[in-house]
Amino acid sequence: MADVEKSQTRVSPLISSDVDTSETSLGQVNHRRGWLARLKGQVQDPDELGKELFAKSQQYDEAQLERDAVRVRRKLDFILLPLMCGTYMISFLDKQTLNYSNAYGLQADTNMSGDDYSWVASALNFGWLLAAYPWTLILQRYPTGRLIGGMLFVWGSVCMLQAAVFDFGSFFAVRFWLGALEAVVSPAFILLTSMFWTSSEQSLRSSFWLACNGFSSILGALLAYGAGHAEGLIIPNWKLIYLIVGCMTIVWGVVISLYLPDGPHNAKMLSDYEKIVAVWRISKNKVGLKHKEMRWYQVREAATDPRVWLIWLMGAAVGVLNGGVVNFASALIKGFGFNALQASLIQTPGGAFEIIGCIIFGYLSTLRGWLGISIILSSLPGMAGLIGILTIDIRHRYALTAMAWMQNVLGSPIILVWSLPGINVAGHSKRSFVLGMFFVVYCAGNIASPHMFLGEEAPRYPTAIKGLLGAYVALIVFAIAYIALVWLENKRRDRKGLHGEVVEELAEGFEDKTDVENKHFRYRI
Repeated sequence: MADVEKSQTRVSPLISSDVDTSETSLGQVNHRRGWLARLKGQVQDPDELGKELFAKSQQYDEAQLERDAVRVRRKLDFILLPLMCGTYMISFLDKQTLNYSNAYGLQADTNMSGDDYSWVASALNFGWLLAAYPWTLILQRYPTGRLIGGMLFVWGSVCMLQAAVFDFGSFFAVRFWLGALEAVVSPAFILLTSMFWTSSEQSLRSSFWLACNGFSSILGALLAYGAGHAEGLIIPNWKLIYLIVGCMTIVWGVVISLYLPDGPHNAKMLSDYEKIVAVWRISKNKVGLKHKEMRWYQVREAATDPRVWLIWLMGAAVGVLNGGVVNFASALIKGFGFNALQASLIQTPGGAFEIIGCIIFGYLSTLRGWLGISIILSSLPGMAGLIGILTIDIRHRYALTAMAWMQNVLGSPIILVWSLPGINVAGHSKRSFVLGMFFVVYCAGNIASPHMFLGEEAPRYPTAIKGLLGAYVALIVFAIAYIALVWLENKRRDRKGLHGEVVEELAEGFEDKTDVENKHFRYRI
């Protein structure tokens, strides 16, 4: 950028109202064309709009842009990020309702027997598995923020429907559709994070919104504890949990529908000039914003890229781990000698473990060369906890419970692996395909994992614990292989002199080139 600055005349904006008064202003385009144009697909592609805004950024002094970029980043961190965090917390709370309600007689009231509960636990992931890839295609074509806002109303209603079930079949069906609807959230937030934050910032911001699973665990445990004390109800206590959480989801849907943007181009919290700065900031990612056209050669490239396959294998490993931890935390702690109310309340510290773990390892991942290492390091607390559950004497129930809390640190390697497609995969069709297949294999792992917990092996479940340890080992091996491949590719491109940050190279990121096509692209390790 510095070399280009000498050959261009730049004008520093004095106030934001002096900027972007032309008829091509993005806000005017959106207002003029309206919703009908959106439905007909006539609005400019986000990448085209991004390229326009990036071109406008070249009118301004780079030092001024750098200073204003700090203000824009803070604005995003304090307005947009909390919206994402709240949504993810609600989404995870919806999923966790099964775990909390299980402590209050759910299986007896719905006449479940054998491994019926394991299948109900898997139902959500069956829905997620089947909907994962279609959602990534929909997200590529339609406005992200509006889609999430609408889905909150729908899945909040479906969450409440769980209070109306009466047997295994109806419970399985409702959980299936809940999973299919909520499958939109994770890929949508990975895309949004990549559109608003730089590649070096994304893993920490993603860790923040996933850390809200910890807040959700605390809130859900307290909610379940309170519901367990409710007396004189005309419905069982476990149904009350679903009704409360469903209502919370619908109310939050109003907030998201009003304020969550689709990208920098229509973020209400940013002025016209700040939108230019926001696009200039993420131009260094060299991945653009979003391109609606499906380019099948990028899908073929993804299917033959060994780096992509390693991302998918890591996704399967964290899926196996997540399926066991999320669905059996309550049963595991209850098996250590606690009653239903105690088991609900004693899960709350596990949420704190997740929050702290996500933030610590998320911060480490922002350091140069530490993204892959952070995935490996964040896997170690969970492994130590599993070994403790296998080896500590059953009489030491609080020590065993502490080992169960350590499983919540799993949120950190999960989100760091999730962030890889957003950071290291360029080309919108390629990234959509990678994300879609990533969540397919992730859900497959979630489905398989609960079936490792054999009822006759309670309370330690040695088969399941050993299986989860194996998944951790596999995750670490795949992470090491991935680090090696991207490091070698970066070195190969550096040796050829394919590096630099001139204006043309930054603009190239808005041309929907893949990470393989764009030789100026560098993978974060």
